[in-house]
Amino acid sequence: MLNNLSKPKGKLGVLIAGLNGAVSTTFLAGTLAVRKGKAKPIGSLTQMGTIRIGKRIDANFPKIKDFVPLADLDDLVFGGWDIRNENTYESAKIAQVLKDSDLDVVKNELENIRPMRAAFQKQYVKRLDGDWVKKGETKYDLMEQIRNDIKSFKISNNLSRLVVIWAGSTEIYTPIHNVHKTLANFEMGMRENDDNISPSMLYAYASIAEGVPYIMGAPNLAIDTPALIDFSKKQNVPIAGKDFKTGQTMLKTVIAPMLKARMLGLTGWFSSNILGNRDGEVLDDPDNFKTKEESKLSVLEGILQPELYPELYANHYHKVRINYYPPRGDNKEGWDNIDIFGWLGYPMQLKIDFLCRDSILAAPIVLDLILFADLAQRSGMHGVQEWLSFYFKSPMHDVDKVPEHDLFIQLMKLKNTLRKLMNEHPITHLDTNGVEEFSDNIEEFLED
Repeated sequence: MLNNLSKPKGKLGVLIAGLNGAVSTTFLAGTLAVRKGKAKPIGSLTQMGTIRIGKRIDANFPKIKDFVPLADLDDLVFGGWDIRNENTYESAKIAQVLKDSDLDVVKNELENIRPMRAAFQKQYVKRLDGDWVKKGETKYDLMEQIRNDIKSFKISNNLSRLVVIWAGSTEIYTPIHNVHKTLANFEMGMRENDDNISPSMLYAYASIAEGVPYIMGAPNLAIDTPALIDFSKKQNVPIAGKDFKTGQTMLKTVIAPMLKARMLGLTGWFSSNILGNRDGEVLDDPDNFKTKEESKLSVLEGILQPELYPELYANHYHKVRINYYPPRGDNKEGWDNIDIFGWLGYPMQLKIDFLCRDSILAAPIVLDLILFADLAQRSGMHGVQEWLSFYFKSPMHDVDKVPEHDLFIQLMKLKNTLRKLMNEHPITHLDTNGVEEFSDNIEEFLED
């Protein structure tokens, strides 16, 4: 094994920013039910997925959780922050994602999970209000309070390791400013209450400072700044993000590669969404919607590469709409109209109507990312974890690399990273006599 990677010892703390939200409470209720043997972890790659080892003739397909030493679900200890002081059972009832019969299976456990006060400023999420919030003269003070929360949670629960994940609402759109470019600028900006430093950035800095992996589940600027990326490398902390890839965008990362693989052209792609949960209410504000729009629009350009295929993709029209519709609740509907053209330029259409459940799709992503971030930390990996791009709409990447959006290439990268961690050959799908020799030299190629 790489770096003598072995089965983890001790408890793993999971701290969630946005503890009482629909995604978080759905994740918590489901994970607690799974570890009690009352439910199946459907949608979780770490719990149900397999990985091929060796050649196809070997027929060796162990489960991922049996192949790499992931933390056991029984060893997870949950906590976090929120702007509302309810226990997670009460919040899950308010979210109305899960049936009472599913929540009652883990009612006692959920009632024992309460949030710490959150770092919150309404200017970044204008449609939300809450009174369970931290007070401080400066943003640096608030960050220090978050650090103290992390330390206290670790000590009081006798934890050996921690992961922090942002599952809070999407903050307003913020471009990169000078305050984000260096660590010194960022630290000065916190002390001077710079408006370009949002709460999610404070959680990111605090986590890295405490040597804790940080996962960004929303699309707003947070961990993906030069200052915090450099800080994560300095502190030897893995970071990952951003924006959980669940419904409509997940389908785009499947359909767009199909069009490109068959050299079919694209004239236009119109995407419309309706949802009625707290996320929908937040995104009803134009400044917050712009953040989400930037994330969702980036996918097609990255996959289709119009600069390489101008005849097929240079002039396509891409529009994304998100509409707040309270009656739908967490049951989001994503409708796509796709105008394509084929042989001799003849037009065709694809129409997709995905009636999904937003938090049901996001919950297993949260579980996988927590377990993989902990694995990365124990493996000595730090900085941006590009191999986790499979889970994100706007996957973070090094500045000198082109982001990969194709879902199946992302999955191959993820599994080959796991193989590399366990000193197994990456899969090339080359069925030749020389495949073993070729595989020995392919790791450098895969890293590129």
